[in-house]
Amino acid sequence: MRSFAFNQREQSHIDALRRQFSALFSAEFQRLLVGMSRASINSTSSSSESIAEPETGVGTEQTRRTLLLGALATTACLGCSVQARAGEDPPGSDERPQKGDLLVFSEGEQEGKLITSADVPLGGPPVHAWPKDPKTSVVRSASRLNEILLIRLDPAELDEKTRERAVDGILAYSAICSHAGCPVTAWVKSDVGDKDVFKCMCHNSEYDPRAGAQVVFGPAPRRLAALPLVLAETSLSVAGNFIGKVGGAQPG
Repeated sequence: MRSFAFNQREQSHIDALRRQFSALFSAEFQRLLVGMSRASINSTSSSSESIAEPETGVGTEQTRRTLLLGALATTACLGCSVQARAGEDPPGSDERPQKGDLLVFSEGEQEGKLITSADVPLGGPPVHAWPKDPKTSVVRSASRLNEILLIRLDPAELDEKTRERAVDGILAYSAICSHAGCPVTAWVKSDVGDKDVFKCMCHNSEYDPRAGAQVVFGPAPRRLAALPLVLAETSLSVAGNFIGKVGGAQPG
């Protein structure tokens, strides 16, 4: 049987599609839960003002309630499994990046291996990474909020503040969209310009890493959090805490 091997760029694209599908499914599932909850509340309010309703309305309401209860039960089970899995994670694996942490690949054939400056190609695509405690060898992958985007750009393209934070032209940003908390997976030409930008495929928010990952398109309310870096010999190391808030905007 013929076997197929993917190069690093193809594997990165496959991993990005996988995360996009997962993020879209999660976002739509949450939206469905909210919609059903509101519909249930409105239906209950309406029924209190009317003594009798058509049988079809009762059947629809029962179906809606069944779906809602099923969805809530599924969510509860998922929450239990996440908690159970988190209990098995080593101490420190869910902590935010710490000063001195090294960076390792979070996907692809090199997953778990240390990232050197030579591993980050000029002009992209970005490299996805986790922080790793060099003392305990614990990879801080228990929280999705710890995933990092690494991008190497021409220093001449960076604004002054961003250039000061670059290490050998390499910048690090949170891989979590500030809008709804979906993963930022794409490196594509902007809808409002001719340069490649980070893009969240859930709701099309775009960020320009040359200007501190500020929002250039879409509903995201703020830029991606930045992570300062230093070089530890040839490896990339965390120089401090995230600059800015990590994660999506709170609902409500």
